[in-house]
Amino acid sequence: MKTDVVVLGAGIIGVSAALHLQARGRSVVLLDRRGPGEETSYGNAGLIERASVIPYAFPRDWRSLLRYAGNRTPDVRYHARFLPRIAPWLLRYWWHSAPSRLARAAAAMLPLIERSVAEHDALKDAAGIGALFRRNGWIDGMRSQQSLDRAAADASALADYGLDYQVLDRQALAALEPSLSPRMVGAIHWRDPVNVSDPGAVARGYAALFQQRGGQLARGDARSLEAVSGGWRVRGVTGPVEAREAVVALGPWSPDVLRPLGYRVPMAVKRGYHQHFALEDGAALSHPVADIDSGFVMSPMTLGLRLTTGAEFAPRDAPPSPVQVARTRALAAQLLPLGEAVEKTPWMGCRPCMPDMRPVIGAAPRHAGLWLAFGHAHHGFTLGPVTGKLLACLMTGQAPDMDPAPYALNR
Repeated sequence: MKTDVVVLGAGIIGVSAALHLQARGRSVVLLDRRGPGEETSYGNAGLIERASVIPYAFPRDWRSLLRYAGNRTPDVRYHARFLPRIAPWLLRYWWHSAPSRLARAAAAMLPLIERSVAEHDALKDAAGIGALFRRNGWIDGMRSQQSLDRAAADASALADYGLDYQVLDRQALAALEPSLSPRMVGAIHWRDPVNVSDPGAVARGYAALFQQRGGQLARGDARSLEAVSGGWRVRGVTGPVEAREAVVALGPWSPDVLRPLGYRVPMAVKRGYHQHFALEDGAALSHPVADIDSGFVMSPMTLGLRLTTGAEFAPRDAPPSPVQVARTRALAAQLLPLGEAVEKTPWMGCRPCMPDMRPVIGAAPRHAGLWLAFGHAHHGFTLGPVTGKLLACLMTGQAPDMDPAPYALNR
């Protein structure tokens, strides 16, 4: 099979890149070992996080560091034997999280964040999947007045970004979400973000649009990518795929493909889990709600209430160890009447994270026709369509909406 571009990875990033390349006249094959949206893009809180203008930084205050060192928190967990391996990356992450460098990372990410909702809107309208999208924002909930006061001050400090939010006391929060326990004393309601009822279905909907427009899906092993005369070749289940250009959009597996080509990508993964639960006693939730004091999110999804955990630092391919799910379930049960789990076992995925808190988007520096789009950390679902548009502009010679330099691999 011959094509203009082969996109490796059918998650939200790869599918979006394929659609935008297709819209610019390129023939595209979208290749993955599984179906669209079945890996990292499947497991998230379903947020298009327009309000997340400050990246998730490494904590720098000693109280937080001591808290995490005990390895008993629901929001961060680590495998002790893995710490020596990931320590150099964590040190770089900590270094980039200094206030001045964090400000630079926020400035670099802002053009992507600002366009995140609009670019999703364009694709979901074309795909006819608007019913999956809810425009009611999301809620940061707090269990103490001290936490609420601190969150309100932090939100006020973002005034220059023009974000739409409301500080809710207990009465106002109860009016929005009457099923929530009074243990949650107040919240910040962020109104700019959009949320969805099934992130995997969104990725599948975008992939269906890609196919309707003539794009081809293929199963294959992205690790077989090799440079050949005139471009690139990768092994597909039904035969080789040859293309003038290739896009690596494999999230946490991207370094596996790039390492044989001589690239050493300073990327780590934050593993995360989710599980769906029924709600009892007629309870319901209409917004995603984050328990800020405990570090998890409860999102109303098609399958039930999805509990999503924080970060687990462990080898990418190590067996699941869903301790955080058990801790999260107990804490969530204090806020809502949880029923039975929908799935027998929790789902696990890996967030691909760069130490400077910005993704890699652009050309591979040493190989013509090789392009990169990965490393979006907590915001892969949010930034899929805007990343796809930026990459497609760069690949087709169109003027992009933003400066791509902050996302170059050799930055």
